[in-house]
Amino acid sequence: MRIAIISDIHSNIEALSEVMRVVDKSRVDRIVCLGDVVGYGASPNPCCELVRTNAEVTLLGNHDAAVAGRMDYSFYYDAARHALDWSAGIIAEENLAWLRSLPYAYRIGDVGFCHGSPIDPRAYEYIFALEQARELTPFTDDLPEVTFIGHSHLCKAFAIGNAEVNDVVAQKFGVRKGYRYIISVGSVGQPRDYDNRACFVIHDTEARTVEYLRVEYDIQTSAQKIFDADLALNFGKRLFLGV
Repeated sequence: MRIAIISDIHSNIEALSEVMRVVDKSRVDRIVCLGDVVGYGASPNPCCELVRTNAEVTLLGNHDAAVAGRMDYSFYYDAARHALDWSAGIIAEENLAWLRSLPYAYRIGDVGFCHGSPIDPRAYEYIFALEQARELTPFTDDLPEVTFIGHSHLCKAFAIGNAEVNDVVAQKFGVRKGYRYIISVGSVGQPRDYDNRACFVIHDTEARTVEYLRVEYDIQTSAQKIFDADLALNFGKRLFLGV
């Protein structure tokens, strides 16, 4: 089975559309979205509709939860709060109802999915460094063999086994038996690893491989929509830099 995993779209329909074109050509059996369909960008409704149509399941990201009224985001910085308020003001009722219905976690056999740390998916804790991955070692017996996460917008993978936690640094790698893997899939709509191309992952459960794929898209159009919507200029500018 081949599973495409997308995450952190952040209302970037230009990036999402190009990613879905690649996914359509990649002979995948399932599509799973790890959340944050909305926030930051200027196209929340088109993104919700495209994900709703194509993904087997979509998880509740923190920005989705904020727009859906499922979490307090008063502690977010001003620009992020403004973008969330703006999104909540224009989102269609059917998309709002969909966001309100999303689960925090999902599992297919020995493959798990959540937005942030799998230990407490409602807490939206980050895992993008070895120190954070090491904090999972007491819980490894409860984890599936492979867990895919989003949230950080970074392409980071960790292998937990033999009393060690190691980085896995490769564009494509195999899943070794006897280990637990935590894999951050990057971001479709707002990459932050200094590569401005959209990112997603394909996991082949039979070949036991994980592959990061990068996709070019029309950044200028996506950024201009942000500027025209009077959202924070930085949300558009950073798309060009991948930060």
